[in-house]
Amino acid sequence: MEPNGLRSKFSGVISFPVTPFKADLSLDVEGLRKNLRHLLQHPVCAVVAAGGTGELYSLTPAEHLAVVKATVEETGGKAPVIAGVGFGQQLAVELAKQSAVAGASGILAFPPYYPNADDEGLFEYYRAIGAATRLGLIIYSRDWANFSPAAVERLTQIPTLIAWKDGQGDIRRFQMIKQRVGDRLYWIGGAGDDLVPGYYSIGIRTYTSSIANVAPRLSFMLHERAAANDASGLAKLMSDYVVPLYALRARRKGYEVSVMKAMMDLMGLAGGPVRPPLPNVRPEETKELRSLVECWKAVL
Repeated sequence: MEPNGLRSKFSGVISFPVTPFKADLSLDVEGLRKNLRHLLQHPVCAVVAAGGTGELYSLTPAEHLAVVKATVEETGGKAPVIAGVGFGQQLAVELAKQSAVAGASGILAFPPYYPNADDEGLFEYYRAIGAATRLGLIIYSRDWANFSPAAVERLTQIPTLIAWKDGQGDIRRFQMIKQRVGDRLYWIGGAGDDLVPGYYSIGIRTYTSSIANVAPRLSFMLHERAAANDASGLAKLMSDYVVPLYALRARRKGYEVSVMKAMMDLMGLAGGPVRPPLPNVRPEETKELRSLVECWKAVL
């Protein structure tokens, strides 16, 4: 898929599937396929293979390739597959290249391993990833990769760069970047389902959803209410479903993945354990999640 062809697909919900593991922490490819069949009953505009919720940084290159291949096969053209890449420049380039061969439609570049890089080093890192394939590139601004508007404007020199995924949740900064760069990039809200009200208030109309792992219908309801400026309907969805979930996810570092996996297990999907250093959900919190799932029946 050409970069602009991928860009044209963006509208609504981009899903970030988990990467299921078995009890021995080996890759559960069949579980991944099962989850994707559940997800693809809904019209997601793209699927990210081996993203943050997919525990990219826990995967070996061979496992990464297996995840991308399985995701491409299961989607069967129903939605473009975007492969997450990161670590260091050479490994990110290798992962991008093998993802392109496996049939991915785009590349999502995570921050590099080094947390104190200056703008020049970051530019070269992303430039190399963009040059590795002909696929559309999306930069994921998260953690220490927090850019000024001028730095983002310079990154637009990368020919294949088509979109920007915000993972900072700083609406003021995001708005300044959008104002500086304009429609050269497509803007994606990517810090969480709980930020849909803030993102859509500044004109965002596509967001990445981890809730889509368990309740794709709820993800689309959030998008539809926000896009229609239905403030009361959106507020009810937030208070009834999203805020309680995100409060539980915020209890421990890594729970943004662990909680979603535990919730999936309770629903009969394939979640499985997380790989260290992420912590698994405590047994007593599993009981809380069971109550939460019961409350979510109306939006499953």
